[in-house]
Amino acid sequence: MTILVRPRALEDFKVREFQLLIDGRWVDGSGGASIERKSPGHGVVVSRYQAATKADAERAIAAARRAFDTGTWSRMTGAERSNILLKAAELIAARSDELAYLDCIESGKPISQAKAELGGAVDIWRYAAALGRDLHGESYNTLGEGTLGVVLREAIGVVSIITPWNFPFLIVSQKLPFALAAGCTAVVKPSELTSGSTLVLGEILMEAGVPAGVVNIVTGTGAEVGAPMTVHPDVDMVSFTGSTLVGKLTMANAAQTLKKVSLELGGKNPQIVFPDAELHDFIDAAVFGAYFNAGECCNAGSRLIVHRDIADDVVARIAAHSAKVKVGDPLDPQTKVGAIITPEHLAKIDGYVRNAATGGANISHGGEPLELGMGQFMSPTILSAVQPDMAVAREEVFGPVLSVLTFETLDEAVRIANSIDYGLSAGVWSRDFDTCLTIGRQVRAGTIWMNTFMDGASELPFGGYKQSGLGRELGRHAVEDYTETKTLNMHLGRRKVVWAS
Repeated sequence: MTILVRPRALEDFKVREFQLLIDGRWVDGSGGASIERKSPGHGVVVSRYQAATKADAERAIAAARRAFDTGTWSRMTGAERSNILLKAAELIAARSDELAYLDCIESGKPISQAKAELGGAVDIWRYAAALGRDLHGESYNTLGEGTLGVVLREAIGVVSIITPWNFPFLIVSQKLPFALAAGCTAVVKPSELTSGSTLVLGEILMEAGVPAGVVNIVTGTGAEVGAPMTVHPDVDMVSFTGSTLVGKLTMANAAQTLKKVSLELGGKNPQIVFPDAELHDFIDAAVFGAYFNAGECCNAGSRLIVHRDIADDVVARIAAHSAKVKVGDPLDPQTKVGAIITPEHLAKIDGYVRNAATGGANISHGGEPLELGMGQFMSPTILSAVQPDMAVAREEVFGPVLSVLTFETLDEAVRIANSIDYGLSAGVWSRDFDTCLTIGRQVRAGTIWMNTFMDGASELPFGGYKQSGLGRELGRHAVEDYTETKTLNMHLGRRKVVWAS
């Protein structure tokens, strides 16, 4: 039986009010409307945002355009920008408890997880600051006595940054500091469900010394605010994280003005397990990979592809381990699985489980929503006897649901892993390095974990193959993604070639 942690009393919460950040000032939206956010783990309003309009988005874009064109940020030295980003990192660290609390109550993620994410975000801001000082071009002194070639890197310009609800502060931190390090200006739209920590980031950046207009933050819906940010001619690049469906719409919108687009989208990530795997380590990694962030994670290890010889044993051991997972109040430090983001999403997750069971899958653990008195929760769920053509094996459930499939040969395992539209990440478990490396080379995914799962570092690029996205975040080239290259082809002395004499 899953251990339940009851939510705390409603009187413990106070509603926090937020405004928009446009051109260095906190302002109300032009439409006069607001968005109330209920805590998914407690069922009570905890935040109230401005419901920005298209006009507000256009004001923010205009501010970012002016700031870029006047060079208040882009013409600073790399060292000057780096110092401001380092100051921002320290201020984020100083306010990490506040930021983690906001992410916890707005998204439903456990508070201990939210605090760990803030630690990772601080490291990313420091890493981006370092990369900003190392951004450089190329020179070619090999083109002959009369020619010198220089390739410059310049900030691409105004960047629209659109982030999802599942990792509110962490994902904006995978984008914004690298754009700023390159010298870009930005308009940021967080999810209307989890905008609080991003708006506090706006306060932090102004305190750190980021000039007015360089970072603008608008809250509201995708249709009203996000769409203008992807089509406006004064925007030079769009960086979007979210569903594959909305990513396709974003790409289509950006195509109208041929903007550069970076997309980090969905995943249906396999863990492939061979009979010689260290099962004790794997079992915990499987539970973590499936239930981390309540499975509302593009990187979730939601597909377990296990060798048929050990499948029954593995399912039984994962079920026993799943029974130890504490589910409930996101603010309780002992909670491992918090609340589901909305009632509608909980119903969607439950629908996938019901349909899989009807189609012949076995519910080996969990399998139903949990009634804890307030908020919405889903029991950690294991579906065994899943077939590769089932929706639950091919589509992104985005909940704490693990689908177990079986294989007999390495080639079959690779074929199952590669048989879907996604290719974000994968894991392989075997004591045989040749097996791990073969899987690593043949599975089409942006990250392959070997005998571990969902580890990460600021130095390692992140992104997907196929319909899991375009481009990469993090890593030493992350700042370069927010730049254009410009060739200076310089002739020395008199030009000797005469075309028409």
